[in-house]
Amino acid sequence: MDHLPARTGWEWLKQGVGLFRRQPGALTTLLFTSILLALLVGGIVPYVGPFVMIVLIPSFSMGFMRACQMIENGDRVTPAVLLTGFRKPALASLCKIGLIYLGVFLVLGLVAMLVMPASLRNLSIDVQIAPGDKLPFSGTDVLIMFGLAALQNVTLLTLCFAAPLAYWKRMGPAKATFYSFFAVARAARVFGALLLSWFAIFTGVLVPLVLLMASVFNHVGVVQVAALWLMFLFILFLQCAIYAGYRDIFGRPQEPAGIPA
Repeated sequence: MDHLPARTGWEWLKQGVGLFRRQPGALTTLLFTSILLALLVGGIVPYVGPFVMIVLIPSFSMGFMRACQMIENGDRVTPAVLLTGFRKPALASLCKIGLIYLGVFLVLGLVAMLVMPASLRNLSIDVQIAPGDKLPFSGTDVLIMFGLAALQNVTLLTLCFAAPLAYWKRMGPAKATFYSFFAVARAARVFGALLLSWFAIFTGVLVPLVLLMASVFNHVGVVQVAALWLMFLFILFLQCAIYAGYRDIFGRPQEPAGIPA
């Protein structure tokens, strides 16, 4: 891992897209099924629903990791693979990792509350700004906002291998989180190249598509749906790329004994 060149991040992204292209329908179905389940949990369990979903992030992500493994092995992916992280004995360990996710989210939320400029914290989504009016926030405020977003994404990225390590390597939650953090930290250049490549392609596709859709349909709703769908699709590409990264760093995964396939 110490000798992985930065361009490996680009290779992971290409391999992730390659996995998607082999079974795009199955992976897209998994994506929207997981989104639907998340919305249902959030609606059925008021107030605490969002916190429950954070705890279940490792269980959901394990379904996608297992799907990537199946595609690589030439197996057909079915919606049942989404239950991978919800079966015993893996569920308990993955939920404990989910509690670590929750703790990270709460700490990052507290940091955001302390650092976020008041101009952005109090900004209403329906604020009206007339031409020539001074913006209610400064460029520095925007940089702070993007810095907080970057901090959140990088912090969560360091946890991306915790779930597969707990599932495939049978590591305890703390050990899996420890190994995940240092694996990402030691391959920081590779992950930096991965994220930069992913963001560059995403931006290069999203902006022209939004402009094209706006000129053709002249309807905000259609443009919003198209942009949202594209965003979810690229998140799926990134998830598949993370599987490629796991395989390169920790070896090709093997199903542990005692866990249903």
